[in-house]
Amino acid sequence: MSDFDYSQFDAFLNSRVRLAVMATLSSVEEAEFIFLCERIGATDSDHLGKHLRELEDAGYIAVEKTFERRKPVSRYSLTQKGREAFSVYRERMEQLIRELDV
Repeated sequence: MSDFDYSQFDAFLNSRVRLAVMATLSSVEEAEFIFLCERIGATDSDHLGKHLRELEDAGYIAVEKTFERRKPVSRYSLTQKGREAFSVYRERMEQLIRELDV
């Protein structure tokens, strides 16, 4: 049995929606709101918007809001802090899986 400490996980990223957003943004330079909705399967845009605001407030993502053809467009990207937090989360998850496979 391992002595893995589950409290090492960033509890903020344990939300399925926030984790899916972070994983998606880690694979692209930036993503529009609609792309994120479609990519993670969010059916409630208000719910996704709430999580995006929380990630922004935590400093994990940045948002750029513009207008294109008079329509609002929001583009999201990971900040350096967000990249580091997601990288640590992934490493700890991989460590846990490796230890469980032993």
